Parts: sequence; C-alpha cells; structure tokens
Amino acid sequence: MKKITYSISLAVSFLGCVVHAQNGEQNIVVNTGVMFVAPNETIATHFDFSNTENGKVVNDGTVLFFQNFNNDGQFSFSKQGKNAKSSTVVFRRHNQDEGIQVISGNAITEFFDLELSSKTPVVAFDLKNNMDVYGTLNFDEGILKIDESINPIHKSSYGMLTFQQGAQAFNTSDRSHAEGKVEKIGKEYFEYPIGDETYFRAASIGAPQDILDAIVAEYKLKDTPFFAERENKTGVVKEVNTNEYWKLEGNLKQDETVILSLTWDERTTLSAMMTNPESDLHIIRWDEKQQLWVDEGGVVDMSTRTVTTPTKIKDFGYFTLGTVKEDLILDGDVVIYNLVTPDGDGKNDYFIIDNIAKYPNNRVEIYNRWGVKVFETTNYDALGDGSTNVFRGYSEGKITVDRKKKLPSGTYYYILTYEYKDANGSRMIKKAANLHLETN
Repeated sequence: MKKITYSISLAVSFLGCVVHAQNGEQNIVVNTGVMFVAPNETIATHFDFSNTENGKVVNDGTVLFFQNFNNDGQFSFSKQGKNAKSSTVVFRRHNQDEGIQVISGNAITEFFDLELSSKTPVVAFDLKNNMDVYGTLNFDEGILKIDESINPIHKSSYGMLTFQQGAQAFNTSDRSHAEGKVEKIGKEYFEYPIGDETYFRAASIGAPQDILDAIVAEYKLKDTPFFAERENKTGVVKEVNTNEYWKLEGNLKQDETVILSLTWDERTTLSAMMTNPESDLHIIRWDEKQQLWVDEGGVVDMSTRTVTTPTKIKDFGYFTLGTVKEDLILDGDVVIYNLVTPDGDGKNDYFIIDNIAKYPNNRVEIYNRWGVKVFETTNYDALGDGSTNVFRGYSEGKITVDRKKKLPSGTYYYILTYEYKDANGSRMIKKAANLHLETN
C-alpha cells in the first residue's frame, strides 16, 4: 500500500489526513488527525472517505462526497458564532454514475445542511450510521435506506436519521425519501420524510410540549403478518387499511397529545376506502391494551390528501387509515356544532353539543393546530343550556396554557368522549374533528 499525503491549502487544513491506495482496490482518504473546512470554501473527494476514532472533522464550508463515507471519530460543524449555519455536506454520485453509496461508522455524524443526490434507482444510500441534522436535509434525488439491525458496539441500530430542534426536510418524493426509522427532537411541527420502497408516505406531527421530546416515525407497506396478528377492531370501525401502517415511538415523560396527520394514496390505500374519502376516512390506532383497532377521528383535507386528528402517544403506537360506521359514532342524538363566535349575539356563543347533558360521564378536550391543549373539562354543559362549564373561546378548565386567556381566531381540534348506555350495556363513544373559532 502506498500513501499520498495531502498538501495544506488556504481553504482546508489537514493534520494527519492521507490517501491510501492499493493495487486492485479503490483509493481511500483516511483522516487520523484534525481536518477543518473554512466557511465559503468547497472541497470534494472522489475516493472513499474514513474518519478514524482519533480523527476530527470540523466543516464550516461545503464538502462533497462522491464515494462511500465512514465516521468513527468526530464529524461536526461550528455550532456557535457566525459560522454556525454555513456548513453543508453533499452525498452525490459523479455525473450519471450509479451504485449504492454507503454511509457508515460507529460515531454520530452531525450535519447542519445535508443534501442527498443520486440517480441510483430504488436504494441510492445505505445508512449504517447515526446522522443528526441541525439545519435542512435536501432529498434532491435518491432513496435513503436506514439499516435497523443492531450494532454490537453501541447496542443500538446501525442506522438512524435524527432531526434536531428546528431541523426540517424538503424535496421529498417517491424517488427521494427515507426508508426506515426517522427521529424528530423538538417542539415544532414536523413532516417525516418517510416511505417504503418507491412510495413516499408522509406523516406529520404538531408541536410536542417539550423541546427535548423525541418521536420516531416509520412507515411500512404490505406487512401481511403484522395485520394478521391484529385483526380485531371496535364496533365503530368498519374497515382497516391493511396495506400500510405508520409506527410512532415516543420518548416522552408522560402521555402527550399531538396533532397527527396521515396521507392517503390510491396506490397504497385500499380502493374500497376511496369511494368518499372526505366523509369516510378516519385515523385508527391499534390499542395494545385492548388488542383491537380503535377510532381516533379525523379531519379530511382534500387539497393535501391528509387526515388529521389529535391523538395521545407516550411509548409507541401503530396508526393507519380506516373507515367508520357513521350510524354508531354519535349515539343518543348528540349533535355537535363546530363553529364558535363568542360575540354576545346569542348565536354560537359557545361550543354547542346538543344533548350532551344526558351523558354526564363525558370529557371535552380542545387543542390548537400545534397540539397545545387550550381547554379540558368533564361533565360538559351539565345543565344543557350553556350557562356553565362550556368553551367560549377562552382558555379554561384543566388547561395547559394561560387561564382566562382569549384565544385567537382559527381552526382548532376537539375530542369528545362520553359513556352511552342502552339495552346492550355501556360503551364509550369518541368523536374528534375540527372546530372553527372566530373571536375578532
């Protein structure tokens, strides 16, 4: 094996960075010391790159990797000061070259902005490394397959893609997304760039409560054994989309409600459920304790092809789309009016739920579009005349934001649950949908 030592330039400093070449093998760049890329400077390597356990890379400029990448040391960027947002890394094949690019290593690799660009079909990038993104991930082209097998060294999966607080993904499509588990840390809205094979099937969450909250999402297509083990469903659930599901795993301190949105696609969603999606589609969840699929409700947006509902998550949950038996949803002649205009004119001055007083074992929760609870109470409108214990556009009840604070106009989400009794016994009825508030 022969070594070729890189020379130091104004753009890049190398201390201990060499190129190894061996007959019959591809050249490889090995960093055993310190490598610094200055802001506004660009370097590229057409060789494999390896950052050893003793290696340290600080990239405040732009680095392009055209071959395989391995990191066992420190690979990051300046996180403070004027250069904190100047770092970009690009994984790309040269010109029209194809072939899977392997991104591996036992140490966490930190990027600010990251771009993936490869014309290799199906799987373009094989992720066997834990990557953290702090800025943006541009899915320009190529599917990133995340290796979920366990690494015996650090006892977690070989591959993991994590978006830190404030980070986002864009340019996702059927040709470019992540296949496997994607983690989001932070308390802002996030759309997971996930799919399976050549199908991009997004899921999004509203803002969790804590900046350190972490939620992992994964999408699975055509997992027949999974649904074979989960056939039971509540009486209100008519049909389950057994073609696909999303798994959400939470590292949360307690049960927390987030606004969950799932998408439908005629290519993957059961055709029988597509007759009238605007009125039929709901999000359903596998209840691990009851061992059956339960209705989580849903607000359908035809323009974005999404179904949205507030749902609780702490440890994990399986979600998919389903249809429900409309005649069972609101037993007991309960009627919900989803417009609140508290202007004192006697019309819709509060959130009206007709006949709810007949069912005192009830709970009403209201959330804003980011998943923050603004209202919660039990035994809603006990007298049935709106005089007490109702939502009037203010933060009241067992709430998580300022008490008695007037809420801004906009779209909110409500969850109503109540106990209904008849000759067949009692059951809990649940309804979740949108609520429009006009306080101007």
